[in-house]
Amino acid sequence: MITTPRPWWLSPWISIRAQLGLGAVFVAAALPKILDPPSFAHMIYNYRLLPGFAINGLALWLPWVELLAGLALVLGIWKRTAAGVTAVLLLVFVAALSFNLARGNPVNCGCFDVHAKDKPRAELLGEMRWTILRDVGLLILAAQVLAANARRSDGL
Repeated sequence: MITTPRPWWLSPWISIRAQLGLGAVFVAAALPKILDPPSFAHMIYNYRLLPGFAINGLALWLPWVELLAGLALVLGIWKRTAAGVTAVLLLVFVAALSFNLARGNPVNCGCFDVHAKDKPRAELLGEMRWTILRDVGLLILAAQVLAANARRSDGL
């Protein structure tokens, strides 16, 4: 049986760092939301994408999904599943921010701080652009973890 060498970007050395970094970001993002669900619900409301009845439920369960996915990555369990969940979440975050940016609706992302700051419209729109770029970078980390673990089964 002939095996082809893995590309350098799928090496375990890079993969473990991508996995830990992505997991740490999701744990750090989840904690303020878990501690203050009403403020996070207000952040979700500001996006103007969901019907009112869905906002409180989302504000209660989304941070726990982020926390569990982040912890799974940090602990090295269910890596593919956790990376897949983070990838889907990141795609949703990028889409929500992009949609609001396209329609000129400046929003605080609510990613790591759920307390709105009074900032000028232009500054918020600029921050949204950087947040989209950051999330695309995190999406690349999630893709790396998924690709590096594609051949191995981690239990799920």
